[in-house]
Amino acid sequence: MTTESINTHEEVLTANWLAFGLCAVSYLLGGTASTLMATFLPVVVPELLGEKTGAAELGDVGAYISAAFLYGWMSGGLAFGFVSDRIGRARGVAFATALYGVAMLATTVVTNWPSLLLCRFLTGAGVGGVLLLTTVYLSEIWPTRNRAVVLGVLAVMFPVGIVATGSLNVGQVLWRHAFGLGHIPVLIAVCMLVKLPESASWQRGQQLENQLKSSAWTASNRTNLITGVLVFGSVLVGLWGTFSWIPTWVQTLLPPGQTGERERGLTMMLLGMGGIIGGLFSGLLLNRFGSRQTLLMTFVGCEGGCGLLFLTNNQFSPIIYVETAFVALFFGISQGALSSIIPALFPVQIRATAAGISFNIGRFFTATAVFFVGTMVAGLGGFGNALLVFSVAFLFALVAVWVRYKPTDS
Repeated sequence: MTTESINTHEEVLTANWLAFGLCAVSYLLGGTASTLMATFLPVVVPELLGEKTGAAELGDVGAYISAAFLYGWMSGGLAFGFVSDRIGRARGVAFATALYGVAMLATTVVTNWPSLLLCRFLTGAGVGGVLLLTTVYLSEIWPTRNRAVVLGVLAVMFPVGIVATGSLNVGQVLWRHAFGLGHIPVLIAVCMLVKLPESASWQRGQQLENQLKSSAWTASNRTNLITGVLVFGSVLVGLWGTFSWIPTWVQTLLPPGQTGERERGLTMMLLGMGGIIGGLFSGLLLNRFGSRQTLLMTFVGCEGGCGLLFLTNNQFSPIIYVETAFVALFFGISQGALSSIIPALFPVQIRATAAGISFNIGRFFTATAVFFVGTMVAGLGGFGNALLVFSVAFLFALVAVWVRYKPTDS
C-alpha cells in the first residue's frame, strides 16, 4: 500500500467518523425533540387551555398534539426521501436537521394549542427526515463488514435523546426552556452543510439517473416495499400507541394531587436507557442470528413486555420501572434492526425514496389511531387498557415477518 493510498484511507476514515458524529448528534436531538412533549404533556395542556383539565380532555388534546407530530414525521420522511434522491444525502439531512431545530425554538413562544400543533407538525417533519436520511447516508458510506453495528449504534442515539428528556423533567426544567434546545440542531445543520462529504454511491447513481431509476422499481423491489410498509408500519402503531403515552399512564396510577414529575421523568429515562441497550445489541443480534430470527424474537418480546406492563399494574409501584426497562429493551432492538434491514432491501437509486415510504406510510395510521386514545381511555376503563390494545400491533409485525419477509442474509 502506497503512502498516497494510506493517506486517502485515513482521510476517508476521518470523514466517515465526522459524518457519523454529526448524524449521531442530530439523531440524538431528534429523540429529545420527539419525546419532550410526551413528558411535559400533563403540564403543557392545562397551561395552554387555561382551565382545569381532566383525564379524558388531556387524552383528547394530547391526541391532537401527538397526531400532529406523527403526521409531520410521515410527511417529512416521505418528502425528504424523495428530495434526497435528487439533491443528495448530505444536503438533505442538513435541511431536515435545521427544520426541527427551528420548529423547537418556535415552540418556546406558543400561546395556544393550535399554534403548538403547527410547531409539532414541523418538528415531526424534520425529525422524520433526519431519522431516514442519517440511516441511508451512513449505510452508503460505511464499509459492509461493520455497517449493521454502526447503524445499531446510530439507532441508540434516539433513546439517548429520550434519556436526556427524562432528565430535564426530573430536574424540573420549565417546558418552554426545555424546547430552547432547538438552537443546537440549527448549529449542527450549519456544520453539516459545511463539512459533510456527499455519498459516493449517490453520486454514481446520478450519473445514470434516468436509466437506473426507470429500471429500479422491479417486481422484487415492489414486493420488498410492501413488506417494509407492513412490518415497520405495524411497529410504529405499537410503539407510538404505547411508548409516547407511558408517562401519562404512570401519572394516572399515582394518588390524586401528586405531581408525578419524578416518576414520569424516571420512566422516560428508563425507556431511553432500555432502548439504548437494545439498539447496541441489535447489530450483534443481526450478525449472530440473522435478520429474520432477530425480528421474530424482538416482536415476541415487545408484545409480551407490553402485556406484563399494562395487565399487572393498577397502581404505581417500583416494579413498573423494571418492566418499563424490559419493554424498552425490545423497542430498542426493533428500531436498531429495522434501521439496518430496510434500507438494504433497495438499490441506491431509489433507496431514500423507498425507505422513506417504508418508514413513514405507517405513520399516517399511527397518527390517526391516536385520535381514539381519549375515547378508548373512557370506554376501556383507563390508559392501561387502551395502550394494551395498541400493543397488539406487534403481533401484526410478527405475522408480517413470518409470512412475507425473505431475508438476504440467510
